[in-house]
Amino acid sequence: MNLHEYQSKKLFADYGIPVPQGIVADSAEAAVAAAEALGGELWVVKAQVHAGGRGKAGGVKLAKTLDAVREAAAGMLGQQLVTPQTDAAGLPINQVYVESGSNIDRELYLSMVVNRDSRRVAFIVSADGGMDIEEVAHKTPERITTIDIAPEVGLADYQIREMAYGLELDKAQQKAFAKVARALYKMFVDIDASQVEINPLITTGEGEIKALDAKINIEDNALFRQRDIETLRDLCQEDEAEARAAEHDLNYVSLDGDIACMVNGAGLAMATMDVINVYGGEPANFLDVGGGATAERVAEAFKLILSNDKVKAILVNIFGGIVRCDLIADGIITAVKEVGVEVPVVVRLEGTNVEQGRARLSDSGLDIISATDLTDAAKKAVAAAA
Repeated sequence: MNLHEYQSKKLFADYGIPVPQGIVADSAEAAVAAAEALGGELWVVKAQVHAGGRGKAGGVKLAKTLDAVREAAAGMLGQQLVTPQTDAAGLPINQVYVESGSNIDRELYLSMVVNRDSRRVAFIVSADGGMDIEEVAHKTPERITTIDIAPEVGLADYQIREMAYGLELDKAQQKAFAKVARALYKMFVDIDASQVEINPLITTGEGEIKALDAKINIEDNALFRQRDIETLRDLCQEDEAEARAAEHDLNYVSLDGDIACMVNGAGLAMATMDVINVYGGEPANFLDVGGGATAERVAEAFKLILSNDKVKAILVNIFGGIVRCDLIADGIITAVKEVGVEVPVVVRLEGTNVEQGRARLSDSGLDIISATDLTDAAKKAVAAAA
């Protein structure tokens, strides 16, 4: 689950991480009122979307007058922002964040992620922050420092010094950075974050360190213990189909192909997608209906995958271990009748009561293509889509 910048900065402030003052607004007039409340002679108007690369896409504007604030907000609100991290349709801008201008001396990069290789939380820092951090990673990776944190020890002083050295901070800035790093690590653990990014982390002309930007991702599987943070979810920033899937406990990810997949089990779903690729097809989605699939959940899954108008065939690949194949067959029959499926449906069943399941599909009178194994199913799905 992603948070908006203004939500992330509120969390930063709660943990004592310095951020510029800012106010969120949902209209041009509210943006002007925010700038007046903040005071000063320089403001930054930022589109609030769940995507990076806003600056280069026109989603961040400097304003030196209240009229410029109004113009910047009016030009963003109600529009779709397309960045390198969105699809061609972009994301809707329903709010802007009006922030006091900062006296920027240097732009640095700081992030925290879960390092899957080391199975530890890691800090990533670079003295070369800003909009071109991807170029830094590509062209001068030696300018990036990665520090893994042992969970049984926590963030150590020597690791803070190593990061400060990589950021090329002076002695006074190192002391301020140590407070930021410790607060950031505590926050990351407390809120079950999967990623925190500050780009840029700035040093100011006054010698301060501030988080000029803020991005926080929360681990979805930990939301059950982060109920307050879960209320911050902005569904209009998420893929509509993926949001609908979450409501029915379905694990769904939209893809670019035309063969919809409905599988029980994440590993089997990945294998199904791989085999489709092997035989020349492209999966339209990843969809795991779970080990306890019911007729109702199968029906919802069909509705979900058919909401994608690119789908030309559906491949159902179910291994009946926890749930019986005859019950899955009943769910498929019910779903096809209820939803009114108009594209070919290829079904491969295996496991408990598989013969009864296949018999029910065969006797249903529906145009369902039966497959004997995964290879056979993939070949038939690719042929049907073609």
